[in-house]
Amino acid sequence: MITPSFHRQLFPNTLIVLILVIVSLFGNCGFGAKGNAETKQIPLVPKSGQKMAVFAEGCFWCSEHIFESIPGVVDVISGYAGGHKENPTYDSVNTETTGHAESVLVMYDPTKISFEELCRIFFLSHDPTTVDRQGPDVGSSYRSILFYQTEGEFQIAKRIKTEIESKKIWYAPIVTEFKPITKFYQAEGHHQDFIKHNPTQSYVQAVSLPRYREFQKRYELYKQN
Repeated sequence: MITPSFHRQLFPNTLIVLILVIVSLFGNCGFGAKGNAETKQIPLVPKSGQKMAVFAEGCFWCSEHIFESIPGVVDVISGYAGGHKENPTYDSVNTETTGHAESVLVMYDPTKISFEELCRIFFLSHDPTTVDRQGPDVGSSYRSILFYQTEGEFQIAKRIKTEIESKKIWYAPIVTEFKPITKFYQAEGHHQDFIKHNPTQSYVQAVSLPRYREFQKRYELYKQN
């Protein structure tokens, strides 16, 4: 949950009710998506001049759209991470038995944006205080996880968490997990760039795009303060 001052500007109660009603009618993240069912493991080796970061913060359609809007981000892949099952699929992850969470692999240019700033964006682009839930999506596959590749990234992630807490943007405790990233599986083809290809889909209209706009406002307010 966020502090009252942010809440009044970004989360009108009528909008929240409307979103929940629409989602109850039209489903959650992934509802109605059809297409290529193939998944694959992505090597965690960035291209020359790039770095990688992995975040889980609820529906990957939303996360992908948010991170793709950030200057310095080169590409974003929706997928699954943090679990024990090899070669997970959307259907298997949704059983909440694989340990995986919907995640995004963010490729970025470190001369234009830092891992530190990406961590700030992570904490500001979703509600990190809800356990196994993000908005209308419920289950461990929608939990908040900040993945790291090195001890240095782990220390940065913890420092940014402390920074966010000190700003009192969220007044409930942050429950984000910190986990080393060992494997990332690219999600099925129809989940990639989903909002770009399906801008009028019901969940996108009711949840994804409002969440994106809320992030934009929150991020601007954060930078001003």
